[in-house]
Order: sequence, then C-alpha cells, then structure tokens
Amino acid sequence: MSVRNREQPNLKSLVRFMPEKLRNSPAWLNLLYVPALLLFGLFILYPFIRGLMYSFTNWDGYSQTFKWIGLSNYRRMFSDPDVARVIRNTFIYGLGSALLQNIIGLAYALFLNQNIRMRALTRTIIYLPAIISPLIMGYIWYFFFQYNGGAINDIILLFADEPVNLLGDPDTNVWMITIVNTYQFLGVAMVILLAGLQVIPKEFHEAATIDGAGTLSRFRHVTWPLLAPAVTVSVVLNVIGGLKLFDVITAMTNSGPGYSSASLSTLMYQLYFGRQDAGYAATIGNLMFVIISVVSFTFLFYLKRRETSLA
Repeated sequence: MSVRNREQPNLKSLVRFMPEKLRNSPAWLNLLYVPALLLFGLFILYPFIRGLMYSFTNWDGYSQTFKWIGLSNYRRMFSDPDVARVIRNTFIYGLGSALLQNIIGLAYALFLNQNIRMRALTRTIIYLPAIISPLIMGYIWYFFFQYNGGAINDIILLFADEPVNLLGDPDTNVWMITIVNTYQFLGVAMVILLAGLQVIPKEFHEAATIDGAGTLSRFRHVTWPLLAPAVTVSVVLNVIGGLKLFDVITAMTNSGPGYSSASLSTLMYQLYFGRQDAGYAATIGNLMFVIISVVSFTFLFYLKRRETSLA
C-alpha cells in the first residue's frame, strides 16, 4: 500500500470513543480550550488577582498576617518622587529601545534582503546577541563601561586625564542601558522585518521600476506599505520588552545610583526583597501592568489602522 493511500490519523479518529451525542455536536471542540484556560488561570490570572489584593495591604512578603490599609499604597505611589523618575526611565527603555531596534533592524533587513555573499552568516552574527541571557549581556557590557578598569575608560585615558563615569552619572546611565538593550535585541527586529520583506512579490518592484520609480520611491510606495504587518509585530514586541526591562539594569547599575536608572520592574524587585514591602511592590506591579497594557494596545491600534489605510 502506498503512503498516499495509507489511512492517516485525524481528529475524528481521536474522538471516536466519545459518547455519540457529544461526538456529533460541535460543542465538544470547546473542551480543547480547557487545558489552556486552566494553565492561564493558574499561572497568570490567579497571581494577578493575588497581587491586586496585596496592593491594598501592608504585607511584608513573608509574614502569614497582614493588615488591610485601603488605598494608602496608591496614595503613597502618586506622591513618591522616585516613582516619577522611574516611570520616565521605563518609557525611555521601552520607546527608546523600540525606536532604535526597529530603525537599525530595518536597515540590516534591507541590506540582507539583497543577493550578497555570506548573507546567512551575517544574519546569524547580528541575531546572536539575542540568544545570550540578558543578565550575562549586562555583565559583559558592565566591564566595558565601569569607571575603574573599564575598557572604554582605558581608551579614554589614552587621550584624557580623567575617566568618564558612564554608569554612575544619572544623565547618561539610562541611555547606556538603552543602547545595550538595543544592541542585544535589534536582531529580533531584523528577523521579523526581513521575513516581511521576503514575502513581498518581486513583481511589484519590477512593475514600479518599469514605471520609472527610483529606489526611494519604490521603498516609499511599495516596500513600506507592504511591510506594515511586520512593522506592527516588531514594534509592539520591542515596546513590551523594553517597558519590562529588568536583567540588563540589574547587571549594569543595580538601579543606581539611588533609583536614577531603575525601571518599574527593578523598583518592584527592590521593594519586595530589599525593603520587604510587598504591598507597595504589588502596587508598583499593578502600575506597570496598566502602563504596558495601555502603551502596547495604543501602538497596536494605531499600527493596525495604518495597515488598513495603506492597504
């Protein structure tokens, strides 16, 4: 018997042992959602509800008892000057990294979409940092940026008398972390955008060339509109990743000096484990959830509308 004629297992054969009344009804397909819903409820919904509950308490994270304090943690959060700076840092990490990752990633994608030698090797090298643990990546770059004995300062001392405190200066450390995060994950943006470029039919570019369109005109009127779905995916993923940045900050500055380079993720971590202030940490976590949800859905809504308008 040939492979083509051999009976293949299918979904109907897997449910032949179900009761006939249930098997003949399409409602049984809903049972396939149950495992996913159980996992979602156990590992996402339940912890979220517990975190929301703890934000109205003074729980220290370890004690079996705690006291309900109402909205005190939220009033404290909105009057805390450190929180305002941390929110600013979080937006820089999220929006700054996403902007740089997608601009540089698009440039790499356009370059690698051409018929050049060693294209696969180049793509691998660019993407390689993304598979390294962000914590390890942060420590690697820490040894480049550190004040005493850092590789960059060793080079600077060849031409100047004093090293530069890149990680200890509140005006520069946030941007150093943003650059490192951009470097590590721009390969992800490159892969997504390159995949979007490779599904654009070549006939469209050929027709535009015959009509006399130049390189920039073809990019503006052919490539960019058809690349819109890939841009949406890349931007939203990078924005979410940047807004919840944690590992690189911990490795490079540990949120310091003070909270000058902290994000909402690292602030929440330090409040819980450093100050044993789990109730307030849960409040910061809820704020981070709201910010990430609002920003990501705003970008998704805007970029989806752009896809429709360009179609």
